Amino acid sequence: MATTAASNPSLLQKVSSGFSGEVVKFGIVGLSGVVVNFAVFWVCINGMGLASLRSNVVATVIAIATNYLGYRYWLYRDRDAASRRREITLFLVFSGIGMLIETGVLGFSRYVLGLDTSYEQIGAKVVGLAIATVFRFISYRTWVFKALPEPEPAAPAVVAASGQELAAQAELMLAAEQIRFAKAE
Repeated sequence: MATTAASNPSLLQKVSSGFSGEVVKFGIVGLSGVVVNFAVFWVCINGMGLASLRSNVVATVIAIATNYLGYRYWLYRDRDAASRRREITLFLVFSGIGMLIETGVLGFSRYVLGLDTSYEQIGAKVVGLAIATVFRFISYRTWVFKALPEPEPAAPAVVAASGQELAAQAELMLAAEQIRFAKAE
């Protein structure tokens, strides 16, 4: 049986086609989380008068909750969900690290660089969020939402060997039946 490049794509083609769709979906879920994050951040700073770092933590925690729903039930719905406790724990750990990255950049810009207007804080939040997003994407797809292993197709030699073994077993069973019937007569 001959295989062609069209019927048997290379590993690079398989990875790139699945990866690009995953990146787009990750971006859509992430963008919805960004909208939630920035809206809550803006309300906390301007509406409630909270400090910028507290506002960032509140906004990020709410965005993490909405993102988990999008990742689990839309983007990674076909991934292994056997251990939800493990998945949620890892999701919260890596999301927390992402929040620390984002808050660290915001804190650095505010307290070290002295950028304290609302727009400067939003700019620092964008930079921190970009760095944290790269970290989250890599950690979520690698450790949190693990791909189910694909079944390995049996090699033709293995199939032939098992077919030969099956035929040998059938011949032995037939021989044993013939001996049993011969004794019974």
